[in-house]
Amino acid sequence: MDTAELISQDLDKQIIATHKRFQKVMQARLPHMSLGTKERYFAVLSILVSKLGDSSKPLREVLQDVLIESAPYIAQELSSQ
Repeated sequence: MDTAELISQDLDKQIIATHKRFQKVMQARLPHMSLGTKERYFAVLSILVSKLGDSSKPLREVLQDVLIESAPYIAQELSSQ
């Protein structure tokens, strides 16, 4: 196995571990989030997951779409009190 393959496999493991940590962190945060924040967070997360589900789109395009479509929710969250 060459170096690039080893690096790729290591990154795969790190990404999976980070996803698991993310789930734990969000589970701890959810009880303390306001209803409005939960709604906005869910909207952004739903957009991300939906866009990632289209495997024909390159990640760059997915991220552009997510950024554009989630901007209003992020702006609302940043302006909420």
